[in-house]
Amino acid sequence: MLVFHPSRYLARIMRINPIQRQSTISLASTLGLTAIGFLSTMYFAHTVGPTILGAYFLFVAYYSVFNLIGDGGFGSAAVKRISEGEDQNAYFTAFVLLRVVLTVISVGFLLIIQPYLVKLTSSGMFTWLVLALIISTFTNIASNSVYGRGKVGVSQLGNLVDNLTRIGIQVAAIALGFGLAGLAGGFVAGLIVAGLFNLRFLDLAFAPFRRSHIASLFTFSFWIFLSSSGYIVFAYADTIMIGYFMTEADVGIYRVALQLTSIAAFIALALHTTLYPKISYWGKQGDLTPVESALARAFTYSLLLAVPVVLGGWLLGERMLYFFYGESFTAGAGALAILLLVQVANVFMYLQTMCLNALDRPRDSFRVTAIAVTANIVLNLLLIPAYGIVGASAATLVTMVLNAVLAHRALSRSIHVRIEPRAVGSIVFAASIMAVVVVIYSFAIPFTNVFAVLGAIALGGLVYILFLFRIDRSIRDELKELVVSLGIPWPGLL
Repeated sequence: MLVFHPSRYLARIMRINPIQRQSTISLASTLGLTAIGFLSTMYFAHTVGPTILGAYFLFVAYYSVFNLIGDGGFGSAAVKRISEGEDQNAYFTAFVLLRVVLTVISVGFLLIIQPYLVKLTSSGMFTWLVLALIISTFTNIASNSVYGRGKVGVSQLGNLVDNLTRIGIQVAAIALGFGLAGLAGGFVAGLIVAGLFNLRFLDLAFAPFRRSHIASLFTFSFWIFLSSSGYIVFAYADTIMIGYFMTEADVGIYRVALQLTSIAAFIALALHTTLYPKISYWGKQGDLTPVESALARAFTYSLLLAVPVVLGGWLLGERMLYFFYGESFTAGAGALAILLLVQVANVFMYLQTMCLNALDRPRDSFRVTAIAVTANIVLNLLLIPAYGIVGASAATLVTMVLNAVLAHRALSRSIHVRIEPRAVGSIVFAASIMAVVVVIYSFAIPFTNVFAVLGAIALGGLVYILFLFRIDRSIRDELKELVVSLGIPWPGLL
C-alpha cells in the first residue's frame, strides 16, 4: 500500500531546479485560483445576475485605481531593491513609511471626490472601498517584502490564501442572501487573511534608513507608478467607462467574458511572478544570457496554453457563456472573440515589460506604456458609446498590440528578444488539428447541453496534447521530467 509522507515529498520538491520549482508552485497556485474563480463566478452569475455582479466589478475597478495611488509604485520598487540583497532592512523600513503616507493621501482624495462617485455610493460600496484600501496597506507591505526576499512560493501561496478566503466567504454570503455586501465583505476578508499569512514568513526587521534609501526607492517607483498606471488603464478603464456610458449589467457581461479569456494568460502570469526576482538578480550581475533564454522559453510556455484557448474559444465561446453563466451573458460573445486575441498580445506585453522593469529600466517601460495608454483612453471614449462592449474589446486589443510592439523595441536595445520558432510552430500546428477535430465533433454531437460542450473541451484538449507531444519531443521531455521529479506518475498514453 502506498503511504504519503509529506516530509519526503517536500524534500523531493526542494531538489528540483529553483526556477522550475518556483514556476511549478506559481503555476499550481494560479491554476487552482483560476479554477475556483471560474466556478465561483458561474455561481454568482446564476444566483445574482449581471447587475449585482457588475456593481461588484466596478467596486474592484475603483479599488485597483486608488490602491495604485496608495502604492505609488513603491511596492515594486521595494521588491527590486530588497531582491538586490543590499540594505534590505533599511529599504523595508523606508517602504513601510512611504506606503502608510500614500494610503492616507489616497483615502483622503477618495473622500474629497465621493460626491462624484454616484454609482459607487448608491450601491453602498463606498464604505467597503475605504476599508479595503486601509487593510491593503498592511497586506501589500507584507506580501511585497516577502516577494522581494525571493520567497516566490510563499508570495504565491499568500495570493492563493487571499483568493480562497475571499471566494469562500463570498459564496457563503451569497447563499445567505447578503448579495453585493457579501461580495465586498469577502474581498476585504481575503486581504486580512493574506496579510497575516505573509507576515508569518516575513524575516525583515525595522532598521534606520538614510535619505539615499528613500531616493533610491523613489527613483525606481516613479517610473513603476507611471507604467503601473498604464496597466490599470488596460485592466479597468474599460470597466469604468462601460459603467459610465452604459449599465452595471453591461459591466457584468463584459467582465465575465474577460474572465473567461483569462485562462489563456495564466501561465504568463505565473512565469512573470517567478522570473522577476531572477531576472533582477541576473541584470544586477550583468549576466544577460540567461535572461534571453528564460524570456524565450517563457514565451513558448505561455503560448502553450494561449493558442489552443483562443482557437477553442472562437469555436465554443458563445455556448460556454450560455451554459456556464446563463442566457443573459451570451450578449458578450462578440466581445469574447476579440478578448481572446487580447490575451495572446498580453503574453508578449506582460513578459517584456516585466523584463524592462527587472533590468532596472522602468523609464522605458513607462514610455512605451504611456503611448498605448493614451491610445486606449481615446479609443474607449470613441468606441464604447458607438459599439458598447465590443468597442471596448477592440480598443483593448489595438492598444495591447501597440504596447507589446513598443516594449519589444525598447527591450531589444538591451537583449536579443526572440521566440523559439520550432516550438511555437508545433504549438500552432497542434492547436489547428485540435480545432478541426472540435468542428467535426460539433457536427456529430450538437452543442445542445453542457455535457456536449464539456465533451468538446475534453476531446480538444486531449488531441492537442497528443499531437503536440508527438511533434515536439523537447516540450514533452521537459514536462515529463518536471512531473516525474514531483513524484507524479507520467501517463503511458503520453
